[in-house]
Amino acid sequence: MRAYGGRSGLLCAIREVAAVQFFSLLPLCVRRAWLSAALIRATALDLAVLAGHLLLYPSGLAPERHPAPDPAAAPQLPTAGRSHPPVVLLHGFIDNRSVFVLLRRSLARHGWRHLESLNYSPLTGDIRVAAELLGRHVEEICARTGHREVDVVGHSLGGLIARYYVQRLGGDLRVRTLVTLGTPHSGTRSAQLAHAHPIVRQMCPGSELVEELRRPAPGIRTRFVSFWSDLDTLMIPVETARIEHPDLIAQNVRVTGIGHLAMPVHPAVAAGVRQALTAGEPEAAAEDAFSVA
Repeated sequence: MRAYGGRSGLLCAIREVAAVQFFSLLPLCVRRAWLSAALIRATALDLAVLAGHLLLYPSGLAPERHPAPDPAAAPQLPTAGRSHPPVVLLHGFIDNRSVFVLLRRSLARHGWRHLESLNYSPLTGDIRVAAELLGRHVEEICARTGHREVDVVGHSLGGLIARYYVQRLGGDLRVRTLVTLGTPHSGTRSAQLAHAHPIVRQMCPGSELVEELRRPAPGIRTRFVSFWSDLDTLMIPVETARIEHPDLIAQNVRVTGIGHLAMPVHPAVAAGVRQALTAGEPEAAAEDAFSVA
């Protein structure tokens, strides 16, 4: 895995190593009590997020609508200067675009003008098919906005779909940065609990699709940022949400104390996503490493 960082990245790494070493010195009973309490808090937060999301879920069932382009109008040009590329938000399994309500609001509040969401059917049986749909959606966005590139943020399965598009379907020509939130890059053993669904089988460790993503991928230009949580109970083991590939420009960001469902709505993660999306821009070049605690 090729990493990028700098002085701030080195300081973050030193702090994390020091914290891990200190934690390992604590008595076993203290460590178990701390982990149990943290897991209870994370689970309670996930349940609260789930309850709120169920209320919003119907609002996200319909796809986004955009006004039809006027053939007589001049081609749409991207805003010059410091304009961010469009951001495409891609939800997880049996979810929809409503999961990104808070993240979308956060991005809009901090200057992102072009925010797009894509719903794919829960009946979709192949990540490859969903990745092709994403590719068509990205082309439409570029044609409509005048931008040559987009950024993508994918939660859970959405991140895996986006990675397949970038890594296997030539999407790196269009995707500048791909941010994944709790995505089973190496497969998760929890997928075996819903093995009947074909797209869930593709998220199992050792599946044909997971192995396909392990193949060499030289020359991929997209920058990957993967947020993984030490308390994500759907990622088994939790490290499966990290991107480990020698050919990819990837950074793995550890999130502490946050469960799987809270990843797209937590303000600390939203701040990390904003940093990830601006890390490659000139005004952010001096501070291109970050962490979420």
